[in-house]
Amino acid sequence: MQHDLERARDLIRERGVAIGSPLEILEETTSTNDVAKRAAKNGAPHGATFVADRQTAGRGRQGRSWTSDPGDGLLVSVVLRMRCLPSRLPPLSLVAGLAVCDAIAPDVSPAPLLKWPNDVWVGRKKIAGALVEASIAGDRVEWVVVGCGINVHTRTFPAEIKAIATSVALCTNAQPDRALILARLLEALDRDIAPVAEHGLGTVHARITALDALRGSPVRGELGEGIADGIDMEGRLRVRRENGSVAAWVAGEVHLLK
Repeated sequence: MQHDLERARDLIRERGVAIGSPLEILEETTSTNDVAKRAAKNGAPHGATFVADRQTAGRGRQGRSWTSDPGDGLLVSVVLRMRCLPSRLPPLSLVAGLAVCDAIAPDVSPAPLLKWPNDVWVGRKKIAGALVEASIAGDRVEWVVVGCGINVHTRTFPAEIKAIATSVALCTNAQPDRALILARLLEALDRDIAPVAEHGLGTVHARITALDALRGSPVRGELGEGIADGIDMEGRLRVRRENGSVAAWVAGEVHLLK
């Protein structure tokens, strides 16, 4: 196991955050989200956190794989038990993205930005993604699992993604510290995610707007094309069509148009 992650325990404790305890560090797993979901079903408490040094079958949006070699990435999933309406679940991906931005911002240049709905870009290349899953009973959310995958030490990518992917190591002159990035990530989640789950995006909307990577850019999605016109208070992407009308996209893949 890469022992750099063990140092995260002390860093999390120093910050006094509720998320990150208990912390389980796994040498290898298929998916930290699957581990966290099993734990949640078995009664794991709010804040239980699972980190893997290597992931072999992680998932991104629409079932895409997210794998990572030993020591390369920061792969983390957190169990959350909090007041949350099912309708408030989609915006939590944006909060997870904000937390990633906070975690890596001191280390990377240019500054990280949010790519709606759940990715983080540096220099218009993907450096991280988030995946939110939950158990819903009627109108009640029983638990939420927030998973984040950050490319930290990766310096080479497969040919099919090397033009669109990057890592902390490729965007800094310093040696990235996975334990410190993890502590910052959990601190940011601890601060922002429960208020958004209970009250909506109001407390973080200005920050989301400031970090919106797509605003003003031509985009294409499953519902058509247009100019990205910001993210609304429900976490939807506003897209201005050629005829001047504005659509609010709830979810789906979005691609920049040249």
